[in-house]
Amino acid sequence: MSQFFNGIGKIPYEGKESTNPLAFKYYNPDEIIAGKPMREQLKFALSWWHTMGGDGTDMFGVGTADKTWGESTPEARAKAKVDAAFEIMEKLSIDYYCFHDRDLSPEYGSLAESNAKLDEVVDYLAQKQKETGKKLLWGTAKCFDHPRYMHGASTSPSADVFAYTAAQIKKAIEATVKLGGNGYVFWGGREGYETLLNTDMGLELDNMARLMHMAVDYGRSIGFTGDFYIEPKPKEPTKHQYDFDTATVLGFLRKYGLDKDFKMNIEANHATLAQHTFQHELNVARVNGVFGSIDANQGDPLLGWDTDQFPTNVYDTTMCMYEVIKAGGFTNGGLNFDAKARRGSFTPEDIFLSYIAGMDAFALGYKAALKLYEDGRIEKFIADRYASWKTGIGADIIAGKMDFTKLEQYALSRGEVTDSLTSGRQEMLESIVNNVLFSL
Repeated sequence: MSQFFNGIGKIPYEGKESTNPLAFKYYNPDEIIAGKPMREQLKFALSWWHTMGGDGTDMFGVGTADKTWGESTPEARAKAKVDAAFEIMEKLSIDYYCFHDRDLSPEYGSLAESNAKLDEVVDYLAQKQKETGKKLLWGTAKCFDHPRYMHGASTSPSADVFAYTAAQIKKAIEATVKLGGNGYVFWGGREGYETLLNTDMGLELDNMARLMHMAVDYGRSIGFTGDFYIEPKPKEPTKHQYDFDTATVLGFLRKYGLDKDFKMNIEANHATLAQHTFQHELNVARVNGVFGSIDANQGDPLLGWDTDQFPTNVYDTTMCMYEVIKAGGFTNGGLNFDAKARRGSFTPEDIFLSYIAGMDAFALGYKAALKLYEDGRIEKFIADRYASWKTGIGADIIAGKMDFTKLEQYALSRGEVTDSLTSGRQEMLESIVNNVLFSL
């Protein structure tokens, strides 16, 4: 299969000594690691929007890459994207993909026509999946770029927009189910506000929850048994989005009784925009039982927007996969490369070079994280640091045996706290990470 990328063959694994730019140095898809092939541990996915449609256009300039795939009509281009995407996935040993509905098939003159055209592409995708064994990781609806969504989708002041949003999401869920996806994502897009001077926040949040309940009810009614995800993002395009970070979303889910059906799709760049680390957001999701899937990219702390770069920071990928390992690995989720080559990287070959860089960074990070976890020094240090909660007064507090009066009596009898304070040893722990990482 080489219709679009004749000069590029199947990307081989050549090991860390290789200098071949079109070869994996760390990602060996069939290598058994922790009891599974690496491809199953990492579950890489191609992002349809960036890879098949992103041409480098930004607010300051037109596109630099040709993503027409040799076709001039939207119908032909939609199917050409499918052929090209499956060629990319096959040559990169990627088993999954993710989509927005309007990236698979654009809007046409009416909702009915748009739905019919989308059905054609979904049927073609189903055929290609059957032929190749590739799978859908998750789907979503693009309810943010059309002018009707200028004031939001489910949070719009217009009830007609809310109704249109529901209809579009209904169709996207149907497509996800037909293609066997085990995840459906809500990213707020424009679900937020610019100023409270024109915003009824309470009604908007209530309506966002109403729509999500409808989505869950409908999805379950047509056989969707996977996870619904929310993807937190603090800003952009709106100044203040309702899905600011994992903790904010968790409060929303619990308030509206959605926490049993929704998990988090955590994106590294969104964590940066929220002034959190990637690991922090994953940790908050994990310890609250809502870890689901990951959008694998990275941002630039020197830039104040969502740069969606391919991930190459191995420290970040290591600590990301450390959290994934502690969460028990992926179930329905995976690592979707919500990432785009830089605007100046515009050739077809750059698609492959970018994915190789990101996949190698996560493969190396996973190996380092697994070794770090099996090494045990960090986990032992944490356990020892909190040892006072296992016995004595700590155990009594956790068991609910203490109240303020009893704790006051204990504190008065003990006097000043000195002997139970221990060093946090952050520098030593960071050195352990380096020791493990650079001994691979």
